[in-house]
Amino acid sequence: MNRPPTPPYVELHCHSGFSFLDGASHPEELLLAAQRLGYPALALTDHDGLYGSMEFAQAAREMAIQPITGVELTLRDCFRDGVPAPGGQDSRGRSARNPSLDDGLRCHVTLMAETPQGYANMSRLVTRARLESPRDDPALPFAELLDPEAVEGIICLTGCRRSPLVAALEGSQAEGEVVARALLATFGPGNLFVELQENEVRGDRGRNRLLGSLADRMGLPVVATGNVHYHDRSRHRLQDVLVSIRHRSTLDGSHRERRANAGFHLASPKEMARRFAGCPDALANTLEIAERCAAFDLTRDLGYEFPDFVGSERGSALEMLAATCLAEIGRRYVPGSKEERDAEERLHQELKLVDLHDLGGFFMVYRDIMNLAREVGREVRGDSPRAHSSLPPGRGRGSSVSSIICYLIGLSHVDPVKADLFLGRFLNEALRSVPDIDLDFPRDIREELILRIYEVYGREHAGLVCTFPTYRLRSAVREIGKALDLPMAELEKLSKLAEHRSAKGLKEELEQIPEFRDKGRAPLWQALGMLAEEIAGLPRHVSQHVGGMIISSRPLVELVPLEPAAMEGRVLCQWDKDSCDDAGFIKIDFLALGMLSLVEDAVDLIAERKGAPPDLSRIDYRDEEVYDRICDGDTVGLFQVESRAQIQMIRRVRPRNLEDLAVQVAIVRPGPIVGGAVNPYVRRRELLRENPDYRVEYDHPLLEDPLAETLGVIIYQDQVLTVCRALAGFTDGQAEGLRRAMSRKRSKEAMQSHWEAFQEGAAERGVDEVTALKVFEQVSAFSEFGFPKSHAAAFGLLAYQSAWLRHYHAVEYYVALFNNQPMGFYSLDALGRDARRNGIHILLPDVNRSEVRCTAEGDHLRVGLGFVRGLGEEMAFRIIEERERRGRFSSLVDFLRRTPATLKRPAVENLIWVGAMEGMGLPRRELLWQVGLWLGPESDARRTGGRDDHPQQELPLDDPYAGVRFEDLDDADRMVAEYRMLRFSTRLHPLSLLRDQLPADTVLSDRLPHLPQRSMVRIAGLVTARQRPSTAKGYVFVLMEDECGAINVIVKPKIYERFRSVVRTEPFLLARGRLQKDGASLNVIAEEIQAVRTSKGVDVAALHPTLPDTTEWWSQRAVAETGRTDGGTGAAPDPFRYLTALRQSAPGAKSWG
Repeated sequence: MNRPPTPPYVELHCHSGFSFLDGASHPEELLLAAQRLGYPALALTDHDGLYGSMEFAQAAREMAIQPITGVELTLRDCFRDGVPAPGGQDSRGRSARNPSLDDGLRCHVTLMAETPQGYANMSRLVTRARLESPRDDPALPFAELLDPEAVEGIICLTGCRRSPLVAALEGSQAEGEVVARALLATFGPGNLFVELQENEVRGDRGRNRLLGSLADRMGLPVVATGNVHYHDRSRHRLQDVLVSIRHRSTLDGSHRERRANAGFHLASPKEMARRFAGCPDALANTLEIAERCAAFDLTRDLGYEFPDFVGSERGSALEMLAATCLAEIGRRYVPGSKEERDAEERLHQELKLVDLHDLGGFFMVYRDIMNLAREVGREVRGDSPRAHSSLPPGRGRGSSVSSIICYLIGLSHVDPVKADLFLGRFLNEALRSVPDIDLDFPRDIREELILRIYEVYGREHAGLVCTFPTYRLRSAVREIGKALDLPMAELEKLSKLAEHRSAKGLKEELEQIPEFRDKGRAPLWQALGMLAEEIAGLPRHVSQHVGGMIISSRPLVELVPLEPAAMEGRVLCQWDKDSCDDAGFIKIDFLALGMLSLVEDAVDLIAERKGAPPDLSRIDYRDEEVYDRICDGDTVGLFQVESRAQIQMIRRVRPRNLEDLAVQVAIVRPGPIVGGAVNPYVRRRELLRENPDYRVEYDHPLLEDPLAETLGVIIYQDQVLTVCRALAGFTDGQAEGLRRAMSRKRSKEAMQSHWEAFQEGAAERGVDEVTALKVFEQVSAFSEFGFPKSHAAAFGLLAYQSAWLRHYHAVEYYVALFNNQPMGFYSLDALGRDARRNGIHILLPDVNRSEVRCTAEGDHLRVGLGFVRGLGEEMAFRIIEERERRGRFSSLVDFLRRTPATLKRPAVENLIWVGAMEGMGLPRRELLWQVGLWLGPESDARRTGGRDDHPQQELPLDDPYAGVRFEDLDDADRMVAEYRMLRFSTRLHPLSLLRDQLPADTVLSDRLPHLPQRSMVRIAGLVTARQRPSTAKGYVFVLMEDECGAINVIVKPKIYERFRSVVRTEPFLLARGRLQKDGASLNVIAEEIQAVRTSKGVDVAALHPTLPDTTEWWSQRAVAETGRTDGGTGAAPDPFRYLTALRQSAPGAKSWG
């Protein structure tokens, strides 16, 4: 029996997750459904953007489906600006017949690119809508759409239920014809189709009859669409939730905004034929449009070109590049030396590859950008010491550091020949896309350089790359839970206790967390788990890539739409880095590296205090004292070698040169960890120290050459390629495919596709399958992320420079470290304790001594006024400006009279509480009392000057409270004040005040080295970091600090499950466990963990009460401590009470994965 033929139909109106908080499916899910349903083509028409268009087109081509690039464009002012309003307009410009058709009306049309010119025009229209509208309300004025030149090559469908045509027909048929004629005159016959939608929603049939009647009268073709918002009918529940999230409401509260049924899925052609049984030409026209749109393929017809470089008129790009590099070789190397010959040989090798891939212009553009960076650097630095200290304006990172061309044109500061860096990760014969070059800059130079790029290349030719933050577990719990109207307190608790990063793990979390095990069986909580699994990975919104920027000779707005970035003066392109890579764009990564800013600040401070800036290019890179401190694990606050795992490993590996530091930077990464490289490397280093004649055993003799420098294990990402070449005979093309697989989304799956070729090549070289599989598993581990050697070498150099600065210029280093937060592994609180351990005293802010930022006073660090909570850098600057103009503040009254009225009472009180006015000779409580007496009215919004301009008259009355004496703050009060106002303590450790109240067997960290292996110990500390790496098989690592130093606590999975709530949420912990000693590394393997608490029997929830505001805490302290309201002392004060206050403003701790 023959099957009936499949009805002709192609879906032309389809939304993915890139219609943010509206589309409920990934582009790939839509394409898989289309493939299953037998679609020959599919259009993607997301709201006001082409965000997913390249990803969609690439995936469609792989599935043999024709991708159609389109957009559903929002229009405003549809019945003004030359387009007659239905029924005429009233005096306010609203429709007289339909008052809803006012300026706030938003209409939709569906556009599709038929030709390359059509795509360029469509991209320009989307850009206009984005750049000329508020960021959260993009809409193109209808009049701007009605320009025939602006829509050439575009096919227009009149739109969904919210189309301008439907809105006009609500007035009358005549008004509908006015709009239809305007569209027809713009797009031309054959390019305008009346869009019909039938989703079995009330009103669909009547509207389609009106539209069909108008189309018949005007001779316009009709086309059927499904207004698809999800790939499968079951996904309608998630779409309802997304609409609720978009409207910041619950499902019940967003009832009117949600879609009426589950009929907005990708329907089969058979179902669409049933829906449009009376209008077969509407189905047939979908195929006609698809065939016409086949003339444009986004994956091949984009037409991107490199921008021109300076001097292009004087010769070819390759000639100019070769001349520039040879001139630099003559300057950097000794003529006739072996180093010069090696450099020239490497240069010629690279120039051949550049010629092969026509990349001369690419490198010359980068040279121009680096020259711009030098120009910007000179302007930003001015005549400061850093301008004369040989500091480059920026530095290369990543695989580009392996290129001698990058080194010679100033993109890198590491000589790749001297460092023996592998080029193939960056440049090879089989290269299929432009190489990736990352550049690190100090923050201030980076910001100015981005603006300069816009000025030089033009705002239509440059844009920042975007990213799409996706739903992970915590965001899914909070936002879906709110839509389901679940208790917010429970949702917050779940988001804090949950371990998975992916929202797909929520069901498992509900089963594992004891507090939620029973709740997880309730229908709403089960729905939360199901919906979280569906929402996982969907994009939430558009964000800015950390540094990626695109530059084009052709206007970028014709290649990809642009939209405003969050920061003024910047624009984003609507593609992420993978889509830009697929498009062949030059993506320049301008990355802000806090450590470079720190180095520049430190150099200035050193020159200011000691007369001359250090030249970091000429320091001793084999300084034994610097390496001794590194080997001791004294690396808190240093670049890339400060984490808990780094410190533990450094004490065993004991690096003594830059090559060792490069390994240290690279080894604590997921690739080497998952690949099993860490323990063998550490053990072999130890064996080599014990026996210099020790010989490394390799998994196969063919691996000795590529892995000799890393003792037989894969540590660097480029070693993946050399291992595949040596063991499996991979060609350049295969190696390039492997490289791309490692750097893409879903890289693990992509890596597995290379196993068959690896196995076959290894067998040809006599490698048995067991060994081949073992090595390939190590190779595949680098899909998790790893550093190339060139990147590690660049970062290792900076790590040493940071260690050298801290060793020889400690005060200046810590001042710069404080001023450049946030950065690195630790909070300011932990960094402050490290500074004190290194002999640096932290001085409180002072209105008569502090600057805006931290400064050095002798061998001490003075905290800046800008660090005080509620004050802000701008107000701090005004206070300091007044002090410099008219002298020190002699009293609180003098301070109040001379500072701006915009400095409100809470900020003044914060300054007093933290001790910024202690130099005025009065206790803090008395100063606070005086604020209440002397501070003028705060409600006069017209006053912008000082308070001494206020007409309030002072009367010479006697003060009845002149004899009142105020107690000063004790140590606990001061500590609470500092954590509340600064987020860190300048003097005391939080547990130092109650050490004698802790269990008698509690030991300090400095005693641990003297205790026997496997001793049972109890320790107490403040949590500075928590880690549960995905590579650690469920183990949790908690870094604690007591008064004497850091303690590393390892929590096994079963112990963690018992104490999960305490481990994840408590800032002050008591842990009991076994002491593990491995050389200089110490760990406590926890068996029991609890919160440092007030007394036995206190519920954990009581440790986290809602506390009064800071200004009320101290006045209520007597009641809180004694339980009496008469000021009596019938009960002894609880020595743990201040920890409750600190829990509300908990000392900084950082948690990862």
